[in-house]
Amino acid sequence: MRLNPEPAAGSVPVRTIALERQVLAKNDVLAAKNRIWLREKGILAINLMSSPGAGKTTLLENTLRELGSTIPIGVIEGDQETLLDSNRLRAAGCRAVQINTGAGCHLDAGAVGEALTSLDPPDGSVVFVENVGNLVCPALFDLGEHRRVVIASITEGEDKPLKYPHMFQAAHLVLLNKIDLLPYLDYDVAGFSGNARIANPSVDVVPVSATRDTGLEGWHEWLRANLTQVLTA
Repeated sequence: MRLNPEPAAGSVPVRTIALERQVLAKNDVLAAKNRIWLREKGILAINLMSSPGAGKTTLLENTLRELGSTIPIGVIEGDQETLLDSNRLRAAGCRAVQINTGAGCHLDAGAVGEALTSLDPPDGSVVFVENVGNLVCPALFDLGEHRRVVIASITEGEDKPLKYPHMFQAAHLVLLNKIDLLPYLDYDVAGFSGNARIANPSVDVVPVSATRDTGLEGWHEWLRANLTQVLTA
């Protein structure tokens, strides 16, 4: 919010905007360092963002099953608390590093840089950053990633791209998850896709079901193509 009323006589002026710029500027310096490190090692880093419960971890489990034997995959897992999701990914055979943010609503470039050092991914691999679940703060912070993928689910409503435009403007790809539930819900897939393109006219929207392995061929093809771009850059 930027509701900064005139300060009362003798009070200290509000400096919300200046502080925000300082925080983001410091983060951008660290993100640039991460990006250089990733480029030198030929690693594709993907920032996965969504609201809570949209299916990020289930998507990663599926991706590991389908591609893990041919593409080295590591995960930086962001949650406010618990090791639940990172334990799920380790059980699926993935190298994973957990970041617990406490009261923090997003990951930042400094924390991701430390996690990359701990994860120590091999050259030519893919690193997924599973960001803290919300549709606001993660869109503001550059982590040094190459691509941003937003996962939405049909249980959230078609209007999310209009209510949270900055998240969808930042996306290189949108996955519309849980389409296996379409027979049970009144949901307009075309309406969601249209709203997403109002926010970001160039974004591709791919309907998928991570639990039923539906529509994921396009996601896997997109991953392979983007990894090739990083390796040949």
